[in-house]
Amino acid sequence: MAKSNQIFVCTSCGHESAKWLGSCPGCKEWNSFVEQEKMTGSTKPHKAKIAGLESEQAPKPQTLNEITATETSRFQTGIAEFDRVLGGGCMRGSYVLIGGAPGVGKSTLTLQIAKAEPNLSILYCAGEESVMQIKQRAKRMGVASEKLWLINETRIESIIDQAQKLDPDLLIVDSIQTVYRDQLSSMPGSVAQVKECAALLQQLAKKSSLSIMIIGHITKEGDIAGPRVLEHMVDTVLSFEGDDHYTYRLLRTIKNRFGPAHEVGVFEMKQDGLDQVPNPSAYFLAERNQEVSGSAIGCIMEGSRPILVELQALVSPSAYGTPQRTVNGMDRNRVLLLLAVLEKRTGFKFSDKDVYVNVAGGLKIKDPAADLALCMALVSSLLDIALDNNQLWLGEVGLGGELRRVGQLERRIKEAEKLGYIHSWAKDQHHSNNKPSHLKDILNSFGQKKSPR
Repeated sequence: MAKSNQIFVCTSCGHESAKWLGSCPGCKEWNSFVEQEKMTGSTKPHKAKIAGLESEQAPKPQTLNEITATETSRFQTGIAEFDRVLGGGCMRGSYVLIGGAPGVGKSTLTLQIAKAEPNLSILYCAGEESVMQIKQRAKRMGVASEKLWLINETRIESIIDQAQKLDPDLLIVDSIQTVYRDQLSSMPGSVAQVKECAALLQQLAKKSSLSIMIIGHITKEGDIAGPRVLEHMVDTVLSFEGDDHYTYRLLRTIKNRFGPAHEVGVFEMKQDGLDQVPNPSAYFLAERNQEVSGSAIGCIMEGSRPILVELQALVSPSAYGTPQRTVNGMDRNRVLLLLAVLEKRTGFKFSDKDVYVNVAGGLKIKDPAADLALCMALVSSLLDIALDNNQLWLGEVGLGGELRRVGQLERRIKEAEKLGYIHSWAKDQHHSNNKPSHLKDILNSFGQKKSPR
């Protein structure tokens, strides 16, 4: 039972309760309540008490014609993949949240801006590392900017004061979970501290046109730690993703008020920092074995970027009563659905076979345009027949076995043609007025033209 001066707060949405609850009534999350000390009237924060952020007079309304927006409203970070994900560069006065797993490279990415664009004045506030540690990392990365200021500080009042004195182009806070305000008695990282500090930084960004990037921790489920309102406060939410077994990193846009969402930038982690990957399709297909069966090339869309991927399948006789179904990089239920369609609509039997599916390179895909490529890989492995090396397979497979056209087909085909995939079934379908073919027709013609190797 909670004490009189204690309350329970949901770490996901900030809902308060006098007693511990298993499920939050506000956001329906389970086991999200933590015990905190109740704020009294004397300790309740007042957001307008920080010098420079309080408003002396209420702003006057303006019409759209009175507001000017020029090309100088954005500045380049010097990292083309980063600028593209942000929507063409970093907007002045923007508020950006970068989340990701520990060690994925969030701090490296933000510090690398000083290397890529040394003319930018940057204030880097570190709450998890000393300035000496950052200096050593910067030396390893080759960062030698004279306009990069480092400070080891977690008091939000001090951070804002230093930002107002230096007036940099960019303020980086690493991380928002380590920052606290004196007027709150709760620990750094608590719901109240994160909400209050994030709100103060938001006021600083909008009133001084200072661009701010904050780094956020994530939970074991992959969500950004802290209250959900944090993602509503910021202008842009970026997710930095990677796999421990691969060197590539994906910077994905979850939310962007100044550009398209769901854009993706691809990087490769190296000893001296992050290298951009301008052609991800060639990167993910570099080690493909073209002579083996069970391999097919598809094209997925990550935001507005088409990426060619290799889908691999291995079908072998089952040694047990229940066939194995192992899937890596795709939705397992989607694979089971396609196996059922292949068996029901095309006559290929998989019910007594073990099936293993993998997306080469460690990518995780959800685009239904990869359905046909996976089906071709499965049948190729079943028959032990290798597909043509220059063939691209695009199409969504319906429950009836029909093939449906996919979106942004022109962009996918252009990306395929750049890498030499000119004999594409999708291209022939795109330039014809015929209805989409049936999966059975393609598989039958494939089996008749080839002989097992």
